[in-house]
Amino acid sequence: MASIEEVVLLYLLRRHNKNNRNRRTRRWGVRPLNTTRIQDGEFVSLVLPMRQLDEEKHFEYFRMTAETFDHLLDRVVPFIQHPACHRAPVSATERLSATLRYLSTGMSQTALAASYKLGTATVSKIIKEVCLALWAGLEEEVKCPEGAQWEAIRDGFWEKWNYPNCVGAIDGKHVRIKAPANSGSSFFNYKGYFSFVLMAACDAQYRFTFVDVGAFGKESDAGVFSRSKFGAELLQGRLPPLPCAPLPGTEVLTPHVFVADEAFPQKINLMRPYPGSQQLSHDQKVYNYRHSRARRIIENSFGILAARWRIMGKAMECSEDTAEVVTKACIALHNFLAKGDQDLPEENRYIPPGMADRDGAPGEWRRIVEGDTNLTRTRRITAARATQDGMAVREIFKEYFQTDEGRLEWQDQHVRRGTLHNV
Repeated sequence: MASIEEVVLLYLLRRHNKNNRNRRTRRWGVRPLNTTRIQDGEFVSLVLPMRQLDEEKHFEYFRMTAETFDHLLDRVVPFIQHPACHRAPVSATERLSATLRYLSTGMSQTALAASYKLGTATVSKIIKEVCLALWAGLEEEVKCPEGAQWEAIRDGFWEKWNYPNCVGAIDGKHVRIKAPANSGSSFFNYKGYFSFVLMAACDAQYRFTFVDVGAFGKESDAGVFSRSKFGAELLQGRLPPLPCAPLPGTEVLTPHVFVADEAFPQKINLMRPYPGSQQLSHDQKVYNYRHSRARRIIENSFGILAARWRIMGKAMECSEDTAEVVTKACIALHNFLAKGDQDLPEENRYIPPGMADRDGAPGEWRRIVEGDTNLTRTRRITAARATQDGMAVREIFKEYFQTDEGRLEWQDQHVRRGTLHNV
């Protein structure tokens, strides 16, 4: 009689032989259609000539100039350069080109593979590898503000959006993904589709300063914000790390604050608008208008992100891990390209005039992503309640906006017209 060890060994041998029989035999190392990649693939036939012949098309294709592309390549090439082997590797330049094309158009990986004459599996690996490299290579663009950077953000919100002692606008969005395998209802949100939550804050220039990616979509109304590292530190009073400062033109001290919508709790360092609309006083409506001017920056940041990187405007056909990596790469690219934007000619700006909301006019991003974006707003973020100290701080801002030092000459006109949300 055979021993237990022999029975187990025989079972494993039979299973191994069965798997070998069922395994698809690879017919070729490179698909015949792809053997001419270095002669007529899209990288050779379109991307390289475009650099020399058509700057406008290059910007439309990559969302950046050729000079900026080269600078970006220098930042990520240490992470994606492959050594030569028996077959010529796909160059770092071509890897970055293919990935940027995927992110900017949202095209399928199969279509991208066909145009670049690469295997679909190869393209899938390249996209994830390059997205990881973008997040690592552009780390400086997405790090937490430090020291004088906080003060620069505060000055930007006052100078551009007329909200004093503000150091950021916060919001949360659902990023749509295909149903992850064996995930049950973890990623299924209240809107009726699968997603994970992107929580972020931004400065006055539409650049993201804090990002938290990957919370389950079903958690949208149960403390996503408070469980994120950024949210926990803010709710515990550790952010922002600046002392109280006087409101411009006065000696009245207030804490530095973030602004958010009604989904967030009212805290001493986190302002939300006055709830309701029918029972508000004139001064409260003025506050809500001024609050909205600052808060809408994060909404515009998300909108510009989705308009420039169209992969953010559809359900991502990849694993949830890859979708998170893709989202982080888009955010890193967004910050990288938005930095120094004002120094470029208008036609070469990542955020050109008219892209964001301004003076009551909707931004161009709204037309581009209307009905197509998968960045759906979260509902109530956390169950944390408003504090008396937080409401008292909001009252100080409300009163300041009625003083000569703090009022805007057009604010009453906007309130009378009922355009509280125009910026």
